[in-house]
Order: sequence, then structure tokens, then C-alpha cells
Amino acid sequence: MGHRLSKIYTRTGDDGTTGLGDGTRVPKTHARIEAYGSADETNSALGMVLAVPGIPAEIAEVLTRIQHELFDLGGELAVPGLRSITADHIVRLERDLDRFNDALPPLKEFILPSGGQATSACHLTRTIARRAERASWALAESEAVAREVPQYLNRLSDLLFVLARVLVRHEHGAEVLWRRAGPEGQ
Repeated sequence: MGHRLSKIYTRTGDDGTTGLGDGTRVPKTHARIEAYGSADETNSALGMVLAVPGIPAEIAEVLTRIQHELFDLGGELAVPGLRSITADHIVRLERDLDRFNDALPPLKEFILPSGGQATSACHLTRTIARRAERASWALAESEAVAREVPQYLNRLSDLLFVLARVLVRHEHGAEVLWRRAGPEGQ
């Protein structure tokens, strides 16, 4: 691969534009930049989940694979016309979802995003993945985006919800069930 990033700063973005993978320059506020930036943020947040000591190996393995896939997904968003994420990626997420969810008790109430460090980081990552999904759909309103990209992000956020439920048990915590506040905030 060589040294692809020999110089980190280029000053080319000082005018408020940035380069896409195909060399096109667009404003830093462009929907494409928001989409792949949100995917990158999701990936970074996954790193925070993985940084918590004692994550079960089977979860760490899945999250590490997903980090690689998110890098590919970001590349697809950064290079118009590139295809990296396929239906097989989505099927793999669905299999992971089913495998981890099967051991959990059914939910009858909404749960609050809380728990230990890994659980809370997983919930936060889930919400960032949802934002990346919305940003991908927003981009798709004006430019071609493969449907697999926002679908992948949707399944990922679902998987992260399930993994948060697994992690709260691993961290010996309990899910906090949401209850509607009364008229006086009770």
C-alpha cells in the first residue's frame, strides 16, 4: 500500500471545500460529506465500545468486522459510483441480530439508554448510526446512493440496540424501563 498519507494537512480545505475520492471538490456542508462523516463517526464510536475492557470476544469480533465494513461504506459514500456494500453485508448483520437477540427476554416496554460503560457507549453508537442512515437517505434525495447503504446502517443500529441489551447483562446491570412521566414529572 505504501505511504498514502505522507502529509496530513494540505490546506486545500481552507476555502470550505473538500475533495471526494474521485477528485471532485464540494462544499464541506455537502450532503455527501455529512453522510460519510456520520459513517466515520459511527465507526469511531464503535472504537469506544471496543475500548471498554472485558467486552465479550464474540461481540468484539462482530464489532471489529463492522468497523472494516463501515470503512468500506464510507468509501462508497466518498467516491460517487463506487459500490462496496452488498445485500450479503445486510444478511450478515441480520444473522448477527438474530443470534444475539435469541438469548434475550422479549421487550414489553421501551428501555432507557443506560447501563455500564460498554452498554452506554453501544447505545450512543446506535444513535450515531441512525443519524448516518438519515444522512444517507438525505443524500439519496439528490444523488445516486445504493439502497444497501442506508439499509446497512438501519440494520446496524438495530444490532447495536440488541448488543446493548446483551452488554447490560454482561456488565451485571439491569435495563431501565421507560415510564411515562406524570403531570408533575413523576
